[in-house]
Amino acid sequence: MAAIGWNGVGITALRLPGSTGRETGRAIERRLPGAVRGEPPAEVAAIIDAVIRYFAGERVDFRRVPVDLGEQTPFFARVYDHVRELGWGETTTYGAIAQALGVGPEFARDVGQAMARNPVPLIVPCHRVTAAGGKIGGFSAPGGSLSKARMLELEGVLAGAPSEAPAQQGFDF
Repeated sequence: MAAIGWNGVGITALRLPGSTGRETGRAIERRLPGAVRGEPPAEVAAIIDAVIRYFAGERVDFRRVPVDLGEQTPFFARVYDHVRELGWGETTTYGAIAQALGVGPEFARDVGQAMARNPVPLIVPCHRVTAAGGKIGGFSAPGGSLSKARMLELEGVLAGAPSEAPAQQGFDF
């Protein structure tokens, strides 16, 4: 099971499936303390439908989905804005993002930290950001780098061999 959070501005959280629905629920509650379960309005239901279609292999563009990422450092906000513009099957590296943002290569780790703290994976497509040298890099969503590799495969990208143990077997809301 996956989970999604929203407010009047946009999507505030997206949790990719954990090993259990309970784990996913706890993760979203940690991200959104005090949130109340509710029936999603039509615009959020359409985003849920798009996420399901994505994981069924359909080419879906999330770039214009409204988001509310909460308080972010100015650098993280710039990273998220940049990564949101990556299209289907388009990848880049942590270092290339740092360079594109006009900072030195030492900021590649900061880009990685932004990706690790991304509150809306898939909508801000952190899975499209890889490590240097063709390595897949980390992925903080359930399933780790195996999930990242699977998402890239859905988009036709053959990624380097992930180094973590089993990812979830499917995605569901």
